[in-house]
Amino acid sequence: MSFNDIFKSNFLDNVTSVSMIDIAMAMILAFGIGVFVHLVHKKTYKGVMYSSGFGVTLIALCMITTFVMLAITSNVVLSLGMVGALSIVRFRTAVKEPLDIAFVFWSIAAGIVLSAGMIPLAILGSVLIGIILLVFVNRKPNEMPYIIVVNCSDREAEAEVKKFIDASVTKSIIKNKTVSREGIELNIEVRLKNDNTDFINQVVELKNVNHAVLVSYNGEFMN
Repeated sequence: MSFNDIFKSNFLDNVTSVSMIDIAMAMILAFGIGVFVHLVHKKTYKGVMYSSGFGVTLIALCMITTFVMLAITSNVVLSLGMVGALSIVRFRTAVKEPLDIAFVFWSIAAGIVLSAGMIPLAILGSVLIGIILLVFVNRKPNEMPYIIVVNCSDREAEAEVKKFIDASVTKSIIKNKTVSREGIELNIEVRLKNDNTDFINQVVELKNVNHAVLVSYNGEFMN
């Protein structure tokens, strides 16, 4: 092998396999779509505490997927090696919110579509997905469910509490009942009348009622 053959290697030939204009355009668009995904995620987040690190991760995922796919699409041999390399990667981070999975796949899918040169699909598709998420996730239910936790002394007090709550709300369902020597504890799911919570003050004034608690409930956590 001569000295000139070294500079004729396939490694140097790959330098021009993807033009600098394509790289710059793809990465800029990936950054823009990643920021859009991050903003939609921030607006639709319903958890207890928002993690800014996860939002930055969404931007990074879109950009990383883009430049990896650019390399794969420019070289068939590299694509086979990349499949083997990525197959050994294991992610152990737990996803706290189910909706976060959709945002992760959204960032990855946007990067794949951009690297394939389908720019209109990546932009219009991301805008449409963002609008749908903003509309449906932020939509408030017609009736907010609440949970009432009541502790009473005996069965007579329990019947009186249930009768009073049924008359004060539009709908009530007993979700849990705990009986002990100290008394009876009821967990009742209710739908309020015009968001009026004043009746809970009267519940605790009933005979043989020790305490009453009203909390909002969305099916995942109480606050």
